[in-house]
Amino acid sequence: MRDDLQELVDEVSRVLAAPATLEDATFTLLAFCAHDDSGVDPMDAVRTRSILTRGSAPETRRWFEEFGIASTTRPLRTPADAAAGILTRIVLPVRHDERTHGYLWLLDDGRIDPDDDGDPALARAVELAAEAGRLLADRPAADLGRTLADALTGRPGARAQAERRLADQLSGDGAQVLVALAPAGGRLPLHWRLPAAGAVATVLDDGPVAVLLPLPTATDLRPAGALTAASLRSLPRGSAAGVSAVRSGTGALAGQWREACAAARVAAAVPRYSPVAHWDELGAWRLATELSAPDPALLPLLADPVLTETAEVYLDCAGSAVRAAEALRIHRQTLYYRLGRIAGLTGLDLADGDARLLLHAGLRAARLAGGSRPLRA
Repeated sequence: MRDDLQELVDEVSRVLAAPATLEDATFTLLAFCAHDDSGVDPMDAVRTRSILTRGSAPETRRWFEEFGIASTTRPLRTPADAAAGILTRIVLPVRHDERTHGYLWLLDDGRIDPDDDGDPALARAVELAAEAGRLLADRPAADLGRTLADALTGRPGARAQAERRLADQLSGDGAQVLVALAPAGGRLPLHWRLPAAGAVATVLDDGPVAVLLPLPTATDLRPAGALTAASLRSLPRGSAAGVSAVRSGTGALAGQWREACAAARVAAAVPRYSPVAHWDELGAWRLATELSAPDPALLPLLADPVLTETAEVYLDCAGSAVRAAEALRIHRQTLYYRLGRIAGLTGLDLADGDARLLLHAGLRAARLAGGSRPLRA
């Protein structure tokens, strides 16, 4: 297909007598052509970066999307920005079945009128853009990684379009989960590959791997178990994974991603959930993942590891001195002495329900902050 796209871009460049660049909907470079009848190929910062890096920076995408390129159905001119080194250009939307699959860019130096419906050259270029749309619509699921990234972190317009495209890849009743893989140390091993077929994966800018995994049914989580087990075997020791709640369709992927990242943070920080945590099984830990930091009143306590552990165990035992002392393997009088010191350091009355809730939630937030590499959805 790449040869077909290159021939198509060559033809567009010839017809409109201008350098042409073809990118998919995520601004990944697919093909380009320099029209050099004049001996000069007009270049600007955007075209140079696209050719050299096979893509565009997020801020560049946002700049062009502000002019409505994701929703237009006809040729459109985008303005120049001298300060940013951006030349004016014509964009032909690459569409199929009422969806935008990419963009054909022409550095025409302002010569072409995008509203001239009587221009035969422009009409032919529009036909070629439609043919490119048909080709891109038939791309295999292996090319969907950037689309998944758009669905999770893109702007609203790009996010909705990406969700629709990903929905086309789901089978059965459309049930799926998102999995967050958090490699220890924050980096994937060289040449790491996702050990799963039928899944769509992408590595986001802040490090975690996002995996969209279709399920046979909404109650069959065996594919998620197999994927996380195989993935963690190929990742460094200490890596963790989080699995979102099951959803049907792709309309809530951003929310699922927050769930998966939160579950991975708990798996990395709390031994009883390690190395894989499921959002639906986290209980009150789900609330702790929403806290950015513990209450300042807890800071003096957190400086003492022994008292911090004592407070955690005591509260996990629902305030039972008998059970907490047994779990800590200390005398009950020693426990009472420590509880008195905890109250003194924090100013909290441990007989008060609100104070216990503040302390318990803060201790869990501190554990997540200190026991795992932060994952941000």
